[in-house]
Amino acid sequence: MQQRILGRTGRPVSIIGLGTWQLGADWGDVDESAALDVLAASVDAGVTFFDTADVYGDGRSETLIGTFRREHPDAEVFVATKMGRRGPQDPGEFTLANFRQWTDRSRKNLGVDSLDLVQLHCPPTPVFSNDAVYDALDTLVEEGAIANYGVSVETVDEALAAIARPGTASVQIIFNAFRLKPLDAVLPAAREAGVGIIARVPLASGLLSGKYTRDTTFAANDHRTYNRDGSAFDVGETFSGVDFGTGVEAAQAFAAALPEGVAPSAAALAWVAAQDGVSSVIPGARNRAQAESNAAAGLLDLPEGLDETVHEIYDRSFRAAVHDRW
Repeated sequence: MQQRILGRTGRPVSIIGLGTWQLGADWGDVDESAALDVLAASVDAGVTFFDTADVYGDGRSETLIGTFRREHPDAEVFVATKMGRRGPQDPGEFTLANFRQWTDRSRKNLGVDSLDLVQLHCPPTPVFSNDAVYDALDTLVEEGAIANYGVSVETVDEALAAIARPGTASVQIIFNAFRLKPLDAVLPAAREAGVGIIARVPLASGLLSGKYTRDTTFAANDHRTYNRDGSAFDVGETFSGVDFGTGVEAAQAFAAALPEGVAPSAAALAWVAAQDGVSSVIPGARNRAQAESNAAAGLLDLPEGLDETVHEIYDRSFRAAVHDRW
């Protein structure tokens, strides 16, 4: 699989990575054996980048990755985690003392002395412009607890604020065929600054797999059931903030435009990976087949005309509803 340098980390990562929210919580139940199989299948298929967070299953996702690494010591995997959502979402909570506490816990969970990359986990907007926050992150790098730091954001403005900081190695942002706003300013700014872009929610919570209908239901403990109105966290994290019915219809139009034999999920991932400035795309997987299918998208040539199709569908179905929101 193709490797790209992840921004200011200077480290190569696979263009298709693995998001591991599913292995922790909020996507239905995934037992430990299945979770470890997903990690193994991904590495076997060429994935070298795992993305996790300290709150995915209250550390379960990190711990599973730590177990996998102990059982596969020769696997060369770059692991990015996140911090900042274990306490109140108050800008005053983002202090060096809390950072040390959170990163110490993640280092223990992952079984490492130094974390490859720590990202602020969609903190309150004022955090992105707070000098003391970046000073604290720089201190963690100097102390060796972390090798690099970045941010995970909800909005374009938050991304641009972080990109302007000289120590920011990477920005993680929702970017997919149903959420195109990062193309306008974020990707160009990141390219110019040498900041990596990690594209999350690349399948719009599964909509772009083309497998859903208006009647599709999800488990009660799946955020695609309980967060459609944004009552648990930012609604943009669930189906990219688009109306489910509208998203199903748009996904059907996306699938219908593809050449015979090309899976919608593979095409959607390949399209994101092909955008200039994207370092890695991080779809999730709940089983080996999904992990293998996702990784295979890293080898797919972009179908002719797909870019035009993506923009046509977006302009028709989503731009008015979501473009100015995030």
